Amino acid sequence: MNSPSRSSLNKLIIVAALGYFVDIYDLVLFSVERKDSLTEILGSGATPESLKNIGINLLNWQMGGMLVGGLFWGILGDKKGRLSVLFGSILMYSIANILNGMVTNVEWYAALRFISGFGLAGELGAGITLVSESMSKEKRGIGTMIVATVGVFGAVVAGFMGDIIPNWRWSFYIGGGMGLVLLILRIGVFESGMFENVKKSTVSKGNFFDLFKTRHRAFQYLSIIMIAVPVWYVMGILITFSPEIYASIDVKHFKPDAGKSIMWAYLGITAGDLASGVISQLLKSRKKALGLFLVMTFASVFLYFKVGTISETYYYIVISIIGFATGYWAVFMSTAAELFGTNIRATATTTAPNFVRGSVIFLSLGFRYFETLFKTDEGKPDSQMAAIAVGTIVAVLSIASLINIKETFHKDLDYTE
Repeated sequence: MNSPSRSSLNKLIIVAALGYFVDIYDLVLFSVERKDSLTEILGSGATPESLKNIGINLLNWQMGGMLVGGLFWGILGDKKGRLSVLFGSILMYSIANILNGMVTNVEWYAALRFISGFGLAGELGAGITLVSESMSKEKRGIGTMIVATVGVFGAVVAGFMGDIIPNWRWSFYIGGGMGLVLLILRIGVFESGMFENVKKSTVSKGNFFDLFKTRHRAFQYLSIIMIAVPVWYVMGILITFSPEIYASIDVKHFKPDAGKSIMWAYLGITAGDLASGVISQLLKSRKKALGLFLVMTFASVFLYFKVGTISETYYYIVISIIGFATGYWAVFMSTAAELFGTNIRATATTTAPNFVRGSVIFLSLGFRYFETLFKTDEGKPDSQMAAIAVGTIVAVLSIASLINIKETFHKDLDYTE
């Protein structure tokens, strides 16, 4: 297989990084604009309870779209090529987000969040697969680190834009517009040489069920997904619903702002992705880096639940620390790409992060279920205890999965399953 030139490789990394930047911007935009958009659309029907419940339902529609889209784009990436996914997915979610800025009712809002989620599902997996297959095993971790670090900064920008743009509709227009501009930059990006070789062979390509063909392969796939679920427990529950959680423990001296919380969390994640990538390279181990950041994640979550009697400034410092601790997405994506052969690599690398993101559906259902079990002294749902119960289950499963996962740092990727 001929190695790509340095300039071609640099362009690939830049385009993949900017693609993920737009992906994350659009992904968290709903969480940033949830209250403002629903307050306008619902009008007099906008109550704290309706904003929370409808917000959870809309988030579930978006994540449901990502679950279905992850399967579609992943299989397409292994059957037709990584580039087809990069172009198709960004076109879909860019148009969906522009249309999202025009919605006037909850039904259309839900439909467009599903379509947007479907499109968003393909971006990251295809980009990471391309970068991983195009770089040497010694340096591919650096490539994915750059993609993830630049990418997650898109959430910081989304949180910042939510503060400075007075109309939530324009936030969606800007997100969709950035995606369309990015399509032009993708002209000239090369296809993976490993895929081109496999494309000519008769081996089964893009078969999702091949991931479960052996017990070992199935457990590796499920384990890498579960290792990253704590990231979306933090973002989908603790950050998105921080106003409701702190209201349930009667915090009155400040009220967490979801948009600002997302911005500070992703500032921490940006630094964490850079740090986890560097640590993984220094330790020459994906597994050790993942273990270190998992421990930091659950230690920092403990601080989150102890912040109720402290200042607003301390709250946002804790949010930044939690963000840093969950900044192991780069190492997670590298590991997902390295675990499987070229004929199902795009399928695995695209579906895994989307099943992680889609886990928010089950996390939020669990959150709402435990709210029915735990009540405050006033008889209201105890959102704090509900969040702790969900977090405990996530912690146990993710640690067990880390123990099961195999080391992939030195693995040669030029093979098929």
